[in-house]
Amino acid sequence: MVRIRVLVVDDHRIFAESLAAALAAEPDVDVSAAGSGPAALRSLERAAAEGRRFDVLLVDSDLGGNVPGVRPAVPVQEGNEEGLVDGISLVAGVRSGQPGVRIVVLAEKDDPRRAALALQAGASGWVAKDCSLSRLLNVIRGVLRDETHLPPALLTGVLRELTAARKHRTESERLVESLTPREREVLRCMVAGLGRKAVAERLFLSPHTVRTHMQNVLGKLGVHSTLAAVALARRAGVGPVDLGPAARILPEESSSA
Repeated sequence: MVRIRVLVVDDHRIFAESLAAALAAEPDVDVSAAGSGPAALRSLERAAAEGRRFDVLLVDSDLGGNVPGVRPAVPVQEGNEEGLVDGISLVAGVRSGQPGVRIVVLAEKDDPRRAALALQAGASGWVAKDCSLSRLLNVIRGVLRDETHLPPALLTGVLRELTAARKHRTESERLVESLTPREREVLRCMVAGLGRKAVAERLFLSPHTVRTHMQNVLGKLGVHSTLAAVALARRAGVGPVDLGPAARILPEESSSA
């Protein structure tokens, strides 16, 4: 019998304990649990290194910090203190690092906007926490067949959200495409949170030149602040510059720019 490896990720320990124990009673399910995003990422990395990757993640949509509680029957790993990972961010991170893992988001309430964000991040399903075990198992098995599962009551709202997001993204992409290669590099530095001096040092430009580039970026994007520029860049899919070794100078510019 092919067994399904499931990881429950929820910081409400009693809920995680109960759900993991219920799933563990199924003959074809192996289940583990993690009490935070960082703990879940460690579990995924360890399982992958040992050649026993998880098939499905069940992630709390409101994942946050740890909630103290009694020791669960199925051990819930403690998170670390080096920053928390929320549910939607965890979905995106897992899909990026381990695209073969299917993710179902467990929610306290129907929320079209959050459900749309979850799907955009790479989730395959959105299920109410109070759904029946048989319903949840159907969803788990369904996402392994590459199905997408949403409550019928959410379909219209999620489609509306996705359509609006696509419209905003298209407009944002058009604006970003109007930037020169150097301006796009400066924008990526802004997305990474670098200030003018740090950008100048990284790109081997003078602070004055960087200031001009930043002003040009804001003008072409039609915004009035760095924060607004970063938000628009994110909508267009622009990621932060790699904060490893400094970038090389683009061919058309020199350090005297």
